[in-house]
Amino acid sequence: MKELSRPIPESYWIEPGRLLAGEYPGHFDSETARKRIDALLEARFDTFIDLTRPNETVSYIRTLFDEAKAYEIEVQHHNFPIGDFGLPTPERMKKILDTLDEALNSGRKVYLHCQGGIGRTGTTVGCYLVRHGMSGQEALDQLAAWWRTVPKSQIHQRSPETREQVDFILNWAKMDDLSATNSK
Repeated sequence: MKELSRPIPESYWIEPGRLLAGEYPGHFDSETARKRIDALLEARFDTFIDLTRPNETVSYIRTLFDEAKAYEIEVQHHNFPIGDFGLPTPERMKKILDTLDEALNSGRKVYLHCQGGIGRTGTTVGCYLVRHGMSGQEALDQLAAWWRTVPKSQIHQRSPETREQVDFILNWAKMDDLSATNSK
């Protein structure tokens, strides 16, 4: 079976054709940013889940919405700021995953990212996999396999990046259940 192409090389498919995770789609050079956004829009991505903090890097939001008009795509941008190398609260992760699930269940095509696509993105992908039936270790193993297909894995050998992020994934099933119980 032929692998689905990636609009941005530093990315990987979680659910082929539906959910892609990777690095920041913007860029300090406005023309490069536009080309990267166009590549995602040409692939019909319409939902962007952004884990970066405000002012962490050059914003791509204006370019995203301007270019989306040209493609006649109604885009959504959801920002859930998490500090670099950091972790969200369990409640914040539950909100991120709920937003992700709602978008996918509505037939939207989602691009999930932080700055480098390594730590915060990897943590979120791992928790997503646990929520959808994998053990924490299975999620980490799958994430490692996907990560090895990303060019920057030659420099950044693992995703997520920190021991705390790995532990968060390993313990996510209990935290997600606790979040669900507390929200009732």
